[in-house]
Amino acid sequence: MSLHKGSGSERAVSVNPFFLGDADPVGSMAAAPPKHRLADKAMSPHAAYQLVHDELMLDGNSRLNLATFVTTWMEPQADVLMAECFDKNMIDKDEYPRTAELERRCVSMLAALWNAPDPSAAVGCSTTGSSEACMLAGMALKRRWTKRAKGYPGSARPNLVMGANVQVCWEKFCNFWEVEARLAPMSGDRLHLDADSALALCDENTIGVVAVLGSTFDGSYEPVAEICAALDAYEERTGVHIPVHVDGASGGMVAPFLDEDLVWDFRLPRVASINTSGHKYGLVYPGVGWALWRDSDALPEELVFRVNYLGGDMPTFALNFSRPGAQVVAQYYTFLRLGREGYRAVQQTSRDVAGSLSARIAELEEFRLVTRGDQLPVFAFTTAPDVTSFDVFDISRRLRQHGWLVPAYTFPADREDLAVLRIVCRNGFSEDLSDLLMDDLRQLMPSLHQQPHPLHGPSSVATSFHH
Repeated sequence: MSLHKGSGSERAVSVNPFFLGDADPVGSMAAAPPKHRLADKAMSPHAAYQLVHDELMLDGNSRLNLATFVTTWMEPQADVLMAECFDKNMIDKDEYPRTAELERRCVSMLAALWNAPDPSAAVGCSTTGSSEACMLAGMALKRRWTKRAKGYPGSARPNLVMGANVQVCWEKFCNFWEVEARLAPMSGDRLHLDADSALALCDENTIGVVAVLGSTFDGSYEPVAEICAALDAYEERTGVHIPVHVDGASGGMVAPFLDEDLVWDFRLPRVASINTSGHKYGLVYPGVGWALWRDSDALPEELVFRVNYLGGDMPTFALNFSRPGAQVVAQYYTFLRLGREGYRAVQQTSRDVAGSLSARIAELEEFRLVTRGDQLPVFAFTTAPDVTSFDVFDISRRLRQHGWLVPAYTFPADREDLAVLRIVCRNGFSEDLSDLLMDDLRQLMPSLHQQPHPLHGPSSVATSFHH
């Protein structure tokens, strides 16, 4: 979460007289609340609502936000269910046993979806999102390594191997839990981790390798099976066992439906844990994530805490305690509502939109595709080499003037020279909306070509990279 500084401004919020006084709008102007400190007196719920509502009108339209992976639309029935559960604390499983049961069912469904050898033996939990799920998975990897490393020198420092394209939560994990982050840099057209680059960074102090099923930079899958095979051979040579965690924040809810022959999940014995974001391609409003381990051996028992002061003995493994149950209920509703065929239809539609839109952008001589949206329904593109009057940051800024949020950013280590635009196609971003986006993009071209040079670099562009 972003950090914010306070403000010394004492100017009050501007209030329409009708908001504060149903009978006497003029007399109620004295009740205008301050912006940065609590008011001395209360105000009516109507007034408070209207003040907040009017200010939020200046936010962007979430349906036109092509930067975010997060779900921006659900059915009205899901909205009602969530409203009915806003007051339920997910941790209080004794008081809300049915909500807890729905969470357990979701874990079982995901274990089966991800081909756990014995879905009933898989261990998992809901989280506030994939970031927390990744932290939990990383903690389990480190604790398992600690047990294996008892015979190592006391100066041994654990490390985690991953590509430079990982989500920032993995770098946070390494920082917070004192693990060396070994990031494989990008090289040429290789824009994510592969087997060779992972193996080059592994040693006896490696707690695990993180393979990303759907890079946030360009939507591409990392070759999980190839990475596992390389680690199998490494273990045969050295005797060192290195587990794999699959960060399936997005792909974990796409590949099972659209890429059924792709082996990336618990079918690979080396895959110890998987996470996904229910609020991304799981099709639920934020925030809910899921972390699963193939069996109890993959999740050290000492990391699980048991509490009884809410009325029953409850095992818990999470970074925070109290949490709303609404999103978990919404996840179960969506699983129940769609089933496999429904999810397949929704995800295929998003992939079809991504493929169609990327193909039309490729037809414009000003652009070159980096990916095509044929894995995640996400693709990245950049300007052609002969385009000198504008860059991706100019395009991002100009599209924002039309209401579209399309992020422009540079790639990480060793490919900082590559600056791209990325479009995330989610449920609700239809072919009709993609037609409107193409119309606006084409209309920008003449004026952009008239520029003497690019006007807005990465430091001044209004949008930036969003996971």
